Amino acid sequence: MTVQPAEVAKADLEWSAQRLRWQFRVIQREERQELKASLVRVLIVDDFDPWLGFVVQLLRQQPHVRIIGFASDGLEALQKVQELQPDLILLDIGLPKLNGIEAARQIRKLVPKARILFLSSNSDPDVVRAAFIAGGQGYVLKSDAEGALLRGIEAVLLGKQVVSSSLKEIEDLAGPEE
Repeated sequence: MTVQPAEVAKADLEWSAQRLRWQFRVIQREERQELKASLVRVLIVDDFDPWLGFVVQLLRQQPHVRIIGFASDGLEALQKVQELQPDLILLDIGLPKLNGIEAARQIRKLVPKARILFLSSNSDPDVVRAAFIAGGQGYVLKSDAEGALLRGIEAVLLGKQVVSSSLKEIEDLAGPEE
């Protein structure tokens, strides 16, 4: 039996593709390990105390997350961001004094390297799009937070965009939740 050049080329291509997939998985594992090895400094911005309690309880179970501050309105958020220089900001949309979208625009100017993950109950597609345009890397609905917040944080910190899986119509703007 003679092996045809096309069959050899196809086998080489399949082997190369498999090798790339394997290398990608190794890189993803290494990124996750590196992320967990580093301490992530988080600022939480929300004006509803019972909700803050839930988020704090969830994040305190994560050894690589350190909550460095809280803000209850958009103007206070800007002050805290400038003062504390967080790695990640969990930001609500409906805030007093300055809404989350406008706060995100200004945060981008103050601390360009900080990641912004919106955590909101607002599921309006126009609002979600505006949140990404303003500089957010992720958008998790509060109703999805119990199962999606930690995955959203990880994705955003790895440089990915994420949107709650229940917001299917917006997945074209940010990749689906991991």
